[in-house]
Amino acid sequence: MSYLLNIVYLFSLVVATPWLAWRAMFQNKSRRGWRQKLLGLVSAPAKNAGVRRIWFHAVSVGEVNLLKPIVDRISARDPSIEFAISTSTETGFDLARKRFGEHCVFFCPMDFTWSVKNVLKRIKPDVLVLTELELWPNLITITSKQGVPVMVANARLSESSYRGYSRLRWIVGGVLKRISLIAVQNETYESRFIELGCKRNCVVVTGNVKFDGARTDRNTPHAESLRQIFGIEDCEHVFVAGSTQPDEDDVVLRVYQRLAQKHRELRLVLVPRHPEKLATAVDTLNALNLNYIRRSETMAGCTPGQTGFAPDKAVIVVDVIGELTAWWSLADVGYVGGSMGTRRGGQNMIEPAALGVPISFGPNTRNFQAVVESLLSANAAVVVQNEDQLADFIDSSLSDPVATGQQAERANAVVRAQQGAADATVELLLQMIPQSADDSRKHVPTAA
Repeated sequence: MSYLLNIVYLFSLVVATPWLAWRAMFQNKSRRGWRQKLLGLVSAPAKNAGVRRIWFHAVSVGEVNLLKPIVDRISARDPSIEFAISTSTETGFDLARKRFGEHCVFFCPMDFTWSVKNVLKRIKPDVLVLTELELWPNLITITSKQGVPVMVANARLSESSYRGYSRLRWIVGGVLKRISLIAVQNETYESRFIELGCKRNCVVVTGNVKFDGARTDRNTPHAESLRQIFGIEDCEHVFVAGSTQPDEDDVVLRVYQRLAQKHRELRLVLVPRHPEKLATAVDTLNALNLNYIRRSETMAGCTPGQTGFAPDKAVIVVDVIGELTAWWSLADVGYVGGSMGTRRGGQNMIEPAALGVPISFGPNTRNFQAVVESLLSANAAVVVQNEDQLADFIDSSLSDPVATGQQAERANAVVRAQQGAADATVELLLQMIPQSADDSRKHVPTAA
C-alpha cells in the first residue's frame, strides 16, 4: 500500500508542477522547503541521551497558534522536553519561526515513504502530535510501526469531512487504528471518529484548546503601540474586520462608506486572511475614494505626517501576518471573515469573543460549528447574511453601547466557561511519552 501511495503522490506532483511553477514565479509562493518536503532532509539538533522530544505538526497559521498554550504548559511542567514543529504552508512556517524560533521548525515532509523515514531518523521523536486532523497514511503508519505513538490533538471532523472519509472507510479505518489517541473537541466528533473505525478507548473528549489560547486582557504593549502609531483616539470607535476573503473586503468597505457619514468617529481596520490578495480591496478603496494606509508602510519607517502615511480617519489595511490579536484588542465592534462565502467555512471567532468584542460573522461557519452554537445560544454574537445586515449590526452596536457592552460580556463569559482543554490535552500527552528516553514503556491513556 505504501509504495502504491508513492506512485499516486508522484503522479499528482507531476500533474501539479505547472501550477506550482506558476505560483513560484508570479505569486512568490511554494518556493521554500522543497528539500524538506520531498526528501525529508531536516536539519535537527542532535538528541542528547535522556532527552525527550515531541514532534508537533501544525498545518498552517491557525494550528500554529493552537500550539502555544500546549507548548507553554508542557515547558512549565518539564523544561527538559524538546519540541520539533512542522508546518505545511509558508505562512504557517513563518509564524512558527516567530513563535517557536528557539525550537526546530521545518516544513512537513510530503507523504512519501522516504521523506517520512528521513524526518523520523533526524527528529527521533518520542511522540508525534497532529493538530486537529491530518490523515496522511504513510506518515501515520511508518511512525507507529517504528514504535512512536501518534496523537491527534484538538481533533475535529466536520460533517462534510466525515461524509468524504466514509466513502473511503476501508482505507481511513486502517489509518485511524494506527493512531494511539485522538483528543476530540466534543461528543459529536467523538462519535464520528468511532464510526469511521477508531477504537472507543482511543477517543477522548477534551474540549477545544483554542479557548485556552485566547487572550482576555486587552491592555497589551503591542495593542497600545498600534494605537499610537495610527493615532487612534479614545473618542473613536474601531471596527475590525478580521480574516476576511477578497469578496468580503468589498462588502466591508462598502459598509464602512455607508456608515462613515453617520458615525464620524468610526475607524475601519481591515485584516485580510491572505494579505497577498489585496488587489481587489485596493481597487475598491480607490473606487470608493477612501483614504487608506498599509500597515507595512508604517513598518518601513513612515510615521504620521510623513510621506506615505494617509490622512486621519484613513482605513487601516493590515497587510502583515501575526497582528490580528492586537487589533482585536482595539476593536469596539467586529466582523469575523471567511464566513459570508461558502468556500472557507469561517475563521476563528474565539479571539474577539474572549476580548469582549461585540462580533458578527456570516452564515457559513461549519469549521467552528460548536463554537458558533455556544455563542448564539448565549446571545453573544450575531449572524449577518449580507451587506445590509452587516451595516445594521455595526450601526446598532455604535448606537446602543449598553446593549453592545452586554453582548461583549456574554461572549467573554462563553470563552471563560469552556477553558481547560489545553490542560487536559497536556495531561494525556505526557502520559504517552516515557519518563526518560531510556524508558521504552509508552503508556497510552484510554477513555474512561
